[in-house]
Amino acid sequence: MSADFLVEIGTEELPPKALLTLSNAFRDEILTRLSTEQLAFGEVQTFAAPRRLAVVIKGLDEQAPTKEIIAWGPPVKVAFDADGSPSRAAEAFAKKNGVPVDELANKIENDGKQDKLCHRATEPGRITTNLLGPIVEAALAALPIPKRMRWGARREEFVRPVHWIVMLLGNDIVNAQVMGLSAGNTSRGHRFHSKGDIAIQSPSRYEDSLRSAHVITNFAERRELIRQGVITAAENAGGVAVISDALLNEVTALNEWPVPLLGRFEERFLAVPSEALVSSMAEHQKYFHVVNSDGQLLPMFITVANIESKDPAQVINGNERVIRPRLADAAFFYETDKKSTLEVRRESLKSIVFQAKLGSVFDKTERVARLAEILAPMTGAEPPLARRAAELSKSDLVSEMVGEFDDLQGTMGRYYAINDGEHAEVAEALFEQYLPRFAGDAIPITATGATLALADRLDTLVGIFGIGQPPTGSKDPFALRRASLGVLRIIVERGIDLDLHEVLTAAVSQHTSLGTDSGAIKATSKQVLTYIIDRLRSWYEDENIPTEVFQAVAARQLSNPLDIHQRVQAVHAFNQLAEAAALAAANKRVSNILSKQVDSTIPVEVDNTLLVDSAEKALALSLAELTTEVKPLLQDRDYTEVLKQLARLRQPVDQFFDDVMVMVDDDTLRNNRLALLQQLRNLFLEVADISLLAPSK
Repeated sequence: MSADFLVEIGTEELPPKALLTLSNAFRDEILTRLSTEQLAFGEVQTFAAPRRLAVVIKGLDEQAPTKEIIAWGPPVKVAFDADGSPSRAAEAFAKKNGVPVDELANKIENDGKQDKLCHRATEPGRITTNLLGPIVEAALAALPIPKRMRWGARREEFVRPVHWIVMLLGNDIVNAQVMGLSAGNTSRGHRFHSKGDIAIQSPSRYEDSLRSAHVITNFAERRELIRQGVITAAENAGGVAVISDALLNEVTALNEWPVPLLGRFEERFLAVPSEALVSSMAEHQKYFHVVNSDGQLLPMFITVANIESKDPAQVINGNERVIRPRLADAAFFYETDKKSTLEVRRESLKSIVFQAKLGSVFDKTERVARLAEILAPMTGAEPPLARRAAELSKSDLVSEMVGEFDDLQGTMGRYYAINDGEHAEVAEALFEQYLPRFAGDAIPITATGATLALADRLDTLVGIFGIGQPPTGSKDPFALRRASLGVLRIIVERGIDLDLHEVLTAAVSQHTSLGTDSGAIKATSKQVLTYIIDRLRSWYEDENIPTEVFQAVAARQLSNPLDIHQRVQAVHAFNQLAEAAALAAANKRVSNILSKQVDSTIPVEVDNTLLVDSAEKALALSLAELTTEVKPLLQDRDYTEVLKQLARLRQPVDQFFDDVMVMVDDDTLRNNRLALLQQLRNLFLEVADISLLAPSK
């Protein structure tokens, strides 16, 4: 027997940015616990709105399956004496399991090692209604809530006060206590469009029952209604709505019955940088902005009301009154900021601590400026521009605008640099220093921007590692993982050819607070290098490149990210060739043979006069020819073509191992054959250790 199950947790307004996470986690926690109880179920639906989290599970077993219980007792030789009479151990086993002593002789089984007393019984599965209360309670307790709260005189804790619980299995109320409340079948509708309790007759009628009370419980449905409504409102006004997923999700989480409305603001505010206006509208008011066909901001916005007003004009007018002082503040901040140059503002950075042991933000800009000059020849930037950009890179942090809208750091720096008459590439670099900001984000376009972005991240990495505070587990307060991936993306995608170990050493040397000991500098540089290169592993996993491909290249312990990337791509292509598996296995075999020759001296060169078998002669000839052919390819770093050519070695290598005995008694002959194998392995090692592509046994 099965029935549909509904649980709804009714609360005060939930944190909008956390609503989806809480909803998905609530579902997952419940399903995990149902599976633990071996309860089968069908389709699962989740619902999330400002004042509720709900889950509907179709076809949930009404009882857990019957369990077979097996109780093993003492071995027969312990359970019975020589006369076959039960011992005390046997009697204790019988009492514990409710078995008559005189039936013990029929309770003997072999556990695979010896005969023992064994009692088998069945236990009926637990009734689902008795399990649901504890399951829901435990699921709520396990939700990812950083800080829980209490309300009134209650001892229960949750992210927001809980006011009602709905729990139905089929048409029946589940008799359970959750969060100190008795579960029932009554929910609540929209705060203003609905009055009184809403009776839920069955899980299948949950959505419709609340829809009639002006609550759209389906998050995805509300999101799409808002998206389409915002698009239509903008089109009707002759514009194009700009809809970010993050803002759309947040607005969806704020509304139970969304109604998009278009408002306007004075054109004079368009003199303020559009990013500031957009930030003000989105961050403070949750408005969507509107642009024209050229992408230029229009003096209008779209708000989403959580009420179907009889007089929408009043709602629009209220929102226009609210946004006007916000935009006026932005305009004031902008005009005030332009009165001081970034150069002048730089002095204020001396009083702002970057990190207690690493000095002020001003100190950081000094270090980054020196490092940017060192990097410039490698990145193609002009050293004076790179240095100037670094010096001004953090000045906008002390501007009025960034103080109000911290997401505008870099953006306002670019505007203020242009206002100050700085070089165009310097101004652009002030914005590009923060790129990429997240996975999939753009990287700097200008050489100066790329240089500053690298120098800034590398300075932070070596500084934090240098004071002994590298990321641990889930703690990464300085976002060093993201910084490392940013460094790698900029280097690889811009094709910057540099030795990261040398650059890191230069970066550490700028931190005079870390000391000037060469050993310490080298150690920090190596530690950071290892950390950054290891981030490539997850990068390639995201690109579905097997881990062993990266390991094959990592075994070379290289420090040029661009070179590493080119090798990984080549090994990945090689790994898909028909010859790859056999050559990887052969390399592994060669590696194992050579690793055991610790006491022998293997010649550097192969003596062709000692080649007696046709198979070893053929392999030696192929190696000689390919060594000559791939030399220019290696110089050009055309690793894909190198490995493609080396794939021709499969037949002579296979023939060698089929026909030739390497470990012969003759020392001279054996060492010559080992030299041949070493030559084979070294040729592949010019690119990567492909023996690591062979599966482990």
